[in-house]
Amino acid sequence: MIPVWSILKPFVGPRFIFLLAAYAGIFVVSLWMAYLLRFDFQISPRYQYELFVVYTWIIPIKLILLFAFRQFAGLLSYFSTPDLWRIFSALSLGSLIIALMWWLPLVEAVPPRSVIMADFLFSFMGVAGLRLAFRIARERYANGHKSGATAARPVAIIGAGDVGANLARELRIKSGLGLNPVAFFDDDPKKWHSRIYDIPVMGAPEILEQDQNRERFEEVILAIPNATAQRMGEIVKLLQRTRLKFETVPSMFQLVTGKVRVSQLRPVEIQDLLGRESVRVETENIKQVIEGRIVLVTGAGGSIGSELCRQIIRYHPKRLLMVDQSEVQLYPIEQELSDEGFGGIVLPLVANVTDVQRLRFIFGRYGPDVVFHAAAHKHVPMMEGQPAEAVKNNILGTINVARLAQEYRTARFVQISTDKAINPTNVMGASKRMAEIFLGALYAGNPQGTKFMAVRFGNVLGSSGSVIPTFKKQIESGGPVRVTHPEVTRFFMTIPEAVGLVLQSGAQGDGGEIFILDMGQTVKIVDLARQLIELSGLRVDEDIDIEFIGLRPGEKLYEELSHKSENIVETPHPKILRLVCEPVQLAEVESMIDLLKTHLQDEDPNSLKLLLKKFVPEYRPYLG
Repeated sequence: MIPVWSILKPFVGPRFIFLLAAYAGIFVVSLWMAYLLRFDFQISPRYQYELFVVYTWIIPIKLILLFAFRQFAGLLSYFSTPDLWRIFSALSLGSLIIALMWWLPLVEAVPPRSVIMADFLFSFMGVAGLRLAFRIARERYANGHKSGATAARPVAIIGAGDVGANLARELRIKSGLGLNPVAFFDDDPKKWHSRIYDIPVMGAPEILEQDQNRERFEEVILAIPNATAQRMGEIVKLLQRTRLKFETVPSMFQLVTGKVRVSQLRPVEIQDLLGRESVRVETENIKQVIEGRIVLVTGAGGSIGSELCRQIIRYHPKRLLMVDQSEVQLYPIEQELSDEGFGGIVLPLVANVTDVQRLRFIFGRYGPDVVFHAAAHKHVPMMEGQPAEAVKNNILGTINVARLAQEYRTARFVQISTDKAINPTNVMGASKRMAEIFLGALYAGNPQGTKFMAVRFGNVLGSSGSVIPTFKKQIESGGPVRVTHPEVTRFFMTIPEAVGLVLQSGAQGDGGEIFILDMGQTVKIVDLARQLIELSGLRVDEDIDIEFIGLRPGEKLYEELSHKSENIVETPHPKILRLVCEPVQLAEVESMIDLLKTHLQDEDPNSLKLLLKKFVPEYRPYLG
């Protein structure tokens, strides 16, 4: 038989002793009050004796049950609904055991049934009240009220839903943040003139423009992560007119995944206003492809490559090989994943995709099962002046990685392509299209081997060298913001969204496909510039000018989704489309590649562009 002390020893400490005494005291008082109530506050000597007898066996039963339901293990000041339910369950079971003693004569005295019921209510209120009191004390005093602290600024919260309510609660708990929620605003008329945590819901956000309302707040917080981009844009413009400072809560994705707390406020970003719906990713399909397998990512230090690594690691690969030619870019993502506890899985490998011998060593040593090829030169104007480098990296580098994947029996190979490969007008797009053609031919030559596929998408928000970081720098330096053309448009999506769909495409591909991602609606770049200026608290043409500088070499006015030789076919995922086209013979493509290699050192970039046009007929080169 296990001694009782061996069970209790790990738990016994100052907190255990305090709780034992506190709970026992509550049960003494609750049973005494139950008897007083039962006998109209006049307990006869007989029932006084009975009271002392029942103390000896009822209190131990309740304490044992509270221990069994883990009410001695929790920290006193952290009390929530699960704890309340466990207390209710323990004391309900205790009252049931006490009642059973009426039919099981195992003790000298049993209290009346009305006493049992009253005792349960008093005990439950006493224990729950004790725990609640400690929680209130922590929330009111332990998280703020430091001497010398500045007074909390009054803020309004737009959004009286669950997110807004949780935000208000956290801001009141964490008084050290210096924000005091004093009003809610919401679009739902059913919530108007009600109260949440004793904070009034005053009406729609539009009434903030009224002077008497605007002057009450120093700041406004947007707690509407599920709002449409149109509505978010309307509210932002409204707040800009009021000249009130405003911030927003993290995205719903960050909140749901637990990456951040609702009180971790941030400025409203341009992606909040672009109308991108959250993307549903079928995680089970991706898990089947990645879990327990060795995955290689080229260009792992770049914007897309690093996000690929972040998302792939969540599907528990056996090993994640992160390849990049720049150790400066590779180091941060390696450190990030190692700090999150994946140091034993990730392996950073410095290598250039044009170095066949280094790549052969990596494939021979580690034998990757899945390859995501994100390494590429992507800067359009820069590649126009040095097309040979685009050919080396984007075409020959892809060929090197793909051939080794086939040689070492890699199951899947996913190339990260671009919408600029469609009817290209620049070297970058043409080189990406040539890589797509090679992969299609390579798969068609051996459809039983590696499943080769490519995924096209447009601009991603915040990637290195993209338009948004460039505009932000120009705004910070006082302008002007330089836009190429007043009518130029682009597709945009967030990096996590694009990568999630890349993984989804890689999981559902059968080989030989080109997938395109649903990029939503095109966005005028000049509108993007205006919104960024306004989000910075400045005014277009007053504080910051917009200057049109003309299209750069190789740039289009608008991007396209497919060219005329490709048929678009739907896939099971609503945000992914499959392009079907007739593959070119591998021997023909290889002869093209050999000819390109012989002209890599031509001094005249135009001659290489014209040669590339022979292989990609839809290419319309800029011959500067």
